[in-house]
Amino acid sequence: MSEPTPIIIPLINPNEPGALLAALHIASGQHVVRGEKLCTLETTKSTVELTADTDGYIVGVAFKNGQTVQAGDILGYLADSPDWNPPPLPITLPEARLSHPEGLRISQAALLLAQQHNFDLTHFSSELFVTEKMVQELIELSTQPEPKLQAHQYDSASIIIYGGGGHGKALIDLLRLVATYSIAGIVDDGLPVGSSIMGIPVLGGASILEKLVEQGVHLAANAVGGIGNIKSRIDVFVRLSQAGFTCPTLVHPTAFVELSAILSEGVQVMPHAYVGSEARVGFGAIVNTGAIVSHDCQLGDYANLSPGAILAGEVAVGTATLVGMGVTVNLRVNIGSRARIGNGATIKQDVPESGIVRAGTIWPE
Repeated sequence: MSEPTPIIIPLINPNEPGALLAALHIASGQHVVRGEKLCTLETTKSTVELTADTDGYIVGVAFKNGQTVQAGDILGYLADSPDWNPPPLPITLPEARLSHPEGLRISQAALLLAQQHNFDLTHFSSELFVTEKMVQELIELSTQPEPKLQAHQYDSASIIIYGGGGHGKALIDLLRLVATYSIAGIVDDGLPVGSSIMGIPVLGGASILEKLVEQGVHLAANAVGGIGNIKSRIDVFVRLSQAGFTCPTLVHPTAFVELSAILSEGVQVMPHAYVGSEARVGFGAIVNTGAIVSHDCQLGDYANLSPGAILAGEVAVGTATLVGMGVTVNLRVNIGSRARIGNGATIKQDVPESGIVRAGTIWPE
């Protein structure tokens, strides 16, 4: 018998050692041939199909759909026999992993540090890969006296941006071009107070929201996109509403929205996007860069269309559904609530609620 071959999770993005196991195509005991797809891995920037290096039986599958894996983890083994017993799992595999919020991408060292200090990991957005250094910095900040928000009386056009990541930067540029609002600052639990993003000051974390309302700021833009975990975006909207903020509809000057289309509060239409005749876009939805929402489409609350997604006419997208980059959806198709459509997929028929369509595939397969 030849030596079994470990199936090792590759490093997809040098700046993001964690990846989401978006789809597992194998099970222990299954026979596969060289080149057969084993799993689909997704980072915030790309999607990769992992294939078998050789023929063999799948043994010792150590992960499940939806879990976060790290570069170097062993997914399982390819063996000559389905009866081969794999070695004990190393400490980094899921049986020994510490618990953390669903969808959060985090290193084991960071997770261990957070547990040692009883640190709440919900401060971090699922759009980031959380490192030990990031956790350490926030622990140090949390042990310092709470920063006092400098007394200031803002005007009625003042707006905050909740979240200082990539989407936050895009909203800064959008707001500057629109020139309707004045950006009071950024609210982000993961950034040091007094730092700045594109010249906009970081005012503090969620604890200062009510103080900002007292000083006259009543408008907010949610910059947490929720890719990988839409709950994080919804939670921010809830937090803002409870503190007394409203979220205006924001449309980039280069986007085009037909006069008969209806955009709810909190909707963000990004550069070069199109929203067609009598389309309806629900609360907090994102129509990202270059996305097309054709005539009579319906987007549910919190729906997120990634850059370049194309919806033909009369498409319905459910509440909190994520549609990946470059996805094409055929005429009159319904996509259920909380579904996840992978990058580059083609959707020809209805997708059920909470359904998952793998990147680059044609639905139904």
